[in-house]
Amino acid sequence: MKPLYIKLIQPRMLRRPMDTGIKLHMAPPLGLLTIVNLVRDEHRVELENENIQDIHYEDTPDLVGISVTVDTLPRAIRIARRFRKKGCIVVAGGIHITTAYETIPQGVFDALCIGAAEGTWPQIVRDVQSHALKPVYRCEKPLTGDQIVSPAYDFLKKGEYLYCNVVHTSRGCPFRCDFCYNSAAAHQYVNREIKDVLADIRAVGSKHIMFIDDNFAGNPKWTKQFLRAILPMHLKWSAAVSINAAYDDELLNLMKRSGCQSLFIGFESINPASVSGVHKVQNHTQDYERAISAIHARGIMVNASFVFGLDGDTPETFRTTLDWIVKNRIETVTSHILTPYPGTALYDRMKAEGRILTNNLELYNTAHVVYRPKGMTKRELYQGYLQIYRDIYSVKNILRRCPESKDIRAAYFLFNFLYRKYGGFTDMLCRTVTYEKIGLLAEKLSGTI
Repeated sequence: MKPLYIKLIQPRMLRRPMDTGIKLHMAPPLGLLTIVNLVRDEHRVELENENIQDIHYEDTPDLVGISVTVDTLPRAIRIARRFRKKGCIVVAGGIHITTAYETIPQGVFDALCIGAAEGTWPQIVRDVQSHALKPVYRCEKPLTGDQIVSPAYDFLKKGEYLYCNVVHTSRGCPFRCDFCYNSAAAHQYVNREIKDVLADIRAVGSKHIMFIDDNFAGNPKWTKQFLRAILPMHLKWSAAVSINAAYDDELLNLMKRSGCQSLFIGFESINPASVSGVHKVQNHTQDYERAISAIHARGIMVNASFVFGLDGDTPETFRTTLDWIVKNRIETVTSHILTPYPGTALYDRMKAEGRILTNNLELYNTAHVVYRPKGMTKRELYQGYLQIYRDIYSVKNILRRCPESKDIRAAYFLFNFLYRKYGGFTDMLCRTVTYEKIGLLAEKLSGTI
């Protein structure tokens, strides 16, 4: 059959108030790069990430694939309309399609891709070639680790990204938190083959690796095996883990020995009532400080994520959380406004309670109040969200949070000042020099990522 011309598109995300252009250029879309590897041997393929380049509408691909998150769905629909008017076939996939496909308006895409690309895209391409496209494609069987396809790292426009050294070791998360997309029933958790991950690390050509799993330590037994395998590689790496990883001394020791520099952890709230209200069963607030001490004792930085607006939160939550962050010298903080994503248990509950305030999905980016909070007003939640960022990254509090470990201070100050405090200046520098070169310089100056 005749080869296809396939265009893959990442729609532009809307920046949050504290984001600069660095956020848009942080890392490449590994999901679309995986599809590239699935199809490029037999077909012509292009990838356009609207966060870093304009979409070219002049050409007429045989097939357009769009990756969709909840907040980019309205933009994805507008993109699809333009290509469909030209006679192109448009398929939508990604995390929002998989989680909440039943909420997608009919007729805006030619087909929906539900689940892993490895279990859907080969059939989609064959059906387009034979003019037999179906409206829905599902990955019917859970993937095994050896079926996960590596991203096409050689396909990257490296100068446009701060970090191209991103690798995933797994898909999904084993936990089922009410507010999390990746905890929805449609998502599985599976680890890749260790040999395949090692091959990807070699492919990115860097000793500095950012593992971008939803939960790098979701299967501690696998993670320990993997960490032993990378010991001879002398890497410096960061990853996201659930907090229970901090209670496993063997795991933490292996992390340190294998080059761990920082761990992203979803603390969500220091209020027990807020955490229990969304079934974050792995989080026990009374043990948070013990976990932080265990991580800091090994010279590893903590990137703490918090969600504000949980049902146990009040206006005082912002001040008590800030004091706690400073007291425990949390190196970096990521904050979000609670967002009830369609397809999650939280959304279903809030909709039943009549608390959803808007159906404008572009506002569902964790930076807007799209529901009616219980313990504060909508304005109090939004203003508190903005203020805690200002307070955390004030010069005074950056200095107060300075790590006790001297080895990580360079990385700490680079992130807090050049990414958060003065990110606009750094973004201007990146646009002048290229994002890749600034990322490499940051690695050299800090000895980390």
